[in-house]
Amino acid sequence: MELLQKGDFRALSRCISLVENGAVGWRDLLKSLPGDSRTVVIGITGPPGAGKSTLVDALITEMKPARVAVLAVDPSSPFSRGSLLGDRIRMSGHFNDNRVFIRSLASRGAAGGLSPRIIEISDLVRASGFDYLFIETVGVGQGEVEISGIAEVTAVVLLPGSGDSIQVLKSGLMEIADLFVVNKADLPQAPELVRQILESPGRNQEVRVLSTVARNHEGITEVKTGILGIAGAFCADPAKRSRLLASKAAGLIRQRMAESIRATDLLEEINSRMERGDFNLYEFVEGFPFRSPRRGRDS
Repeated sequence: MELLQKGDFRALSRCISLVENGAVGWRDLLKSLPGDSRTVVIGITGPPGAGKSTLVDALITEMKPARVAVLAVDPSSPFSRGSLLGDRIRMSGHFNDNRVFIRSLASRGAAGGLSPRIIEISDLVRASGFDYLFIETVGVGQGEVEISGIAEVTAVVLLPGSGDSIQVLKSGLMEIADLFVVNKADLPQAPELVRQILESPGRNQEVRVLSTVARNHEGITEVKTGILGIAGAFCADPAKRSRLLASKAAGLIRQRMAESIRATDLLEEINSRMERGDFNLYEFVEGFPFRSPRRGRDS
């Protein structure tokens, strides 16, 4: 824990692996984390190909000399459950920078474009004293709204001329965005996409729409300024901080409940009731005895 709080990258990596794999002692580790942190957590989401990784790479450069961490969530291999892409090649220029920590996480089939242990892992990163933490979601599109329950600032990145971007304008991502970033703004369709966002009925009128060409570092300073302004307003509002903590607590409680449900117990009880001829799915779910997770993965 001492090395983790001193910002030791190896200690942080080991702790992340411990938590991600549910190894013995992982819950005790989390309970020993300090309750306060000055780390600003920034969610970067949006459809595939919008340039999320390129944008994060440019923002890392813009944030220096601050200490920056990146948790990049990738799709999982259906066989190993490990990260399928793991291609942080767009951030390769920062790999040897002792102020920048980059870690790929496997989504492992989790909904919302995130990793199942993203809340816990982000708190490990925050305990290591970084100034900023970027969480980049998988990029599956409209379903990626869970990031708003973890990050203090959520930036939705969109790509001109993309059907996926148009679908995003009709989805819940419009409601969770603190900032819209139209990347690859040198494409001819960019002004039309900006217009569509501005005229979308689901957009909060206070949410800014910024244009960038991240690969050329164009517009990145404005994005940084926007992020810091939103983060400052968040930190100054105790009600917003409380709501974010409540959202994280709810996510962790749902996760614990899901872990308590054993498929073998379900099958055994269903078979028993079906033999009696009195099985009703909704009565069964209402009265099912949820049990504590097995100690082997919890101690």
